[in-house]
Amino acid sequence: MSFVRRVVAIARKDLLAEWRDRESFSAMFFFAFLVLFLFNFALGGDQTLIRGASSGLLWLAFTFTSVLGLARSVQGELENDCLDGLLLYPAPREAIYLGKLLVNFTVILVVELVIFPLFAVLYNMDLWSRLPKLLLIAVPGTIGFAAAGTLLSAMTAGLKARDAMLPFLLFPLTIPLILSAVKGTEVVLRGDPFELAVPWLKLMVAFDTVILVASLLTFEYLVEE
Repeated sequence: MSFVRRVVAIARKDLLAEWRDRESFSAMFFFAFLVLFLFNFALGGDQTLIRGASSGLLWLAFTFTSVLGLARSVQGELENDCLDGLLLYPAPREAIYLGKLLVNFTVILVVELVIFPLFAVLYNMDLWSRLPKLLLIAVPGTIGFAAAGTLLSAMTAGLKARDAMLPFLLFPLTIPLILSAVKGTEVVLRGDPFELAVPWLKLMVAFDTVILVASLLTFEYLVEE
């Protein structure tokens, strides 16, 4: 079995598990709606404030919601010692990481595709014409956030305070990525030329590359420990 087929097999297993219980999806969808609704209530429908803070609000919803799914990516394997069985799977540890990353990226992206229309309705904004450009910003942002979150989920899986430690470590690590995503999204939502978002897009790609290489080099040590 090739390396790619092993990655796909691991991802397929987790996606089937997610689809059967839908626990992560349900929690993430509800939390995303709650975050957007509360911010909308706090801003009082002031369109000037909303348009000025829209990119930040959108990524707050993305990142806060994503933590719920990332927390279960490796921690869920601790139940019934499933992690030990997964480590016995005849595949390099890098394949396990990439399989988990593929699942996390897919789940988060699906939730983001739901958040976009929800955000458009609650905040009375026209996102449909800008959706392709928004996805160009969202995809590399999601890859980097999922890559860092998958690694840190493995790092904190054995800790008693793992639910608190994951966001405590994840958000400071991904500050450059989140700031770049917010700035790139701001350019798109303002209707400015997309060329102005390209430097932020390049910064996100650079972050993704660094975090993916670092994760692949360290995941085996972390999961074995």
